[in-house]
Amino acid sequence: MSDIEEHRKKIEEITLEMIKLLKTRTDIAKQIGDAKANLGMTVTDEEREDALRTQVTKLCKEIDLDQSTALKFLNLLLNESVKVQSDGKQTHLSVFLKAKALEEEGKKIIHLEVGEPDFKPPEVVKTALAEVYDKGYGKYGPTKGITELRKGIVGTVVSGDVPVENIMICPGARFAVYLAITTLLNPGDEIIVIEPAWPAYKDCALNAGIKVRTIKTTLETKWEPSIEQINNTINENTKMIILNYPNNPTGKTIPQKLLDNIIQTAKEHDLYVLSDEIYDMMQETDLWLESVVKYNYEKSIITKSFSKSYAMTGYRIGFVIAEPYIIEKMSKLQALSLTNVSEPIQYVALQALGFDTSESSDIISERRQALVKSAKDIGLEFVEPDGAMYLFAKTKYKDFDATKFSEKLLEQGVAIAPGEGFGDYKEFFRITAIDETKLKEGMIILDTVLKESYE
Repeated sequence: MSDIEEHRKKIEEITLEMIKLLKTRTDIAKQIGDAKANLGMTVTDEEREDALRTQVTKLCKEIDLDQSTALKFLNLLLNESVKVQSDGKQTHLSVFLKAKALEEEGKKIIHLEVGEPDFKPPEVVKTALAEVYDKGYGKYGPTKGITELRKGIVGTVVSGDVPVENIMICPGARFAVYLAITTLLNPGDEIIVIEPAWPAYKDCALNAGIKVRTIKTTLETKWEPSIEQINNTINENTKMIILNYPNNPTGKTIPQKLLDNIIQTAKEHDLYVLSDEIYDMMQETDLWLESVVKYNYEKSIITKSFSKSYAMTGYRIGFVIAEPYIIEKMSKLQALSLTNVSEPIQYVALQALGFDTSESSDIISERRQALVKSAKDIGLEFVEPDGAMYLFAKTKYKDFDATKFSEKLLEQGVAIAPGEGFGDYKEFFRITAIDETKLKEGMIILDTVLKESYE
């Protein structure tokens, strides 16, 4: 018994010493973060992190420590560094909130920063909202969603032979992404995110203690990753790769052959594939990328939404497609978090399923083309988007800082999304394709401020 107590005391002493070292490490990480911010550097330095992983792996061999455990512990430490260094980063959401505050003060703002259709949902939505009370929708319901909606999705939105058991309704695709990352992975595990990327992937992972390994794509490579980049990023702690095509913020898809190779790589390494396909109905028909659903890969999770094509952003309704064992894990956390998705909204979504979304897709396509033309006219550099509702661009000016520019532009009544919110792209910014009249006005102001600031 005395031996046990002696060992326990040693463990306590070591643990307290580790906490002291953690405090010291965190303080230094904050100092590094401040220095990076002053120099305009990105938070994550993949090269330095890889070098540290190599040192840890070598040390594990020398001291006979399990490498996987040590690398997971390292990932937790690296995540803490990212957290303390990420304060103050400008994203599309932070700009949106500033813009809304200015509007409350009476200032007119042209919103080119937020990914939201500015047209109304289908007329049937209005009718359905009036029906929910009399039809009795408004009670507690199944966590996975009402059966009618799940069956309706299989018959309309989802092509192929997908069982109803593989569908779960969520309050938006964002929550589906959160559920997948949080329930399928453990702290210290790693996911691969292809950048530029919607920031919620990183944020959800960071919140769950998951380490994000990023693959940076470039304008020069047309925002396409190589299969070699992906293979070189995978290690024994890699558990998931996240795909988002058409992409937010670039609007690009990837070649079908490349998607084939990515799925094959995922199978070989037993990785989950989280495919965010919220913009799947907003693709150019000649460049159409098929859904990951078609691969019948048992570790795939596909998230979709009513937000974009049905213009139902504020209704918070989306769904996930996955194998029943994955759905079961996700549904348990959903039940814990919110019991079930609002029944009235599920009924409204069910009625919206009968709406032909091709007209909405055509509207977005026309606006996307108008945005491309306007961006070309003012000399922006970009790859033409294949879908979604965005354009990710930079200017011809050297030392251009999109974050500082977005602040200056907001003062003139136009909001754009700085590129630093999507990864290491401080010279880029995202513009949303909106109503052509407002778009034209916004782009004129953007061009004027750009020339006044840099010429």
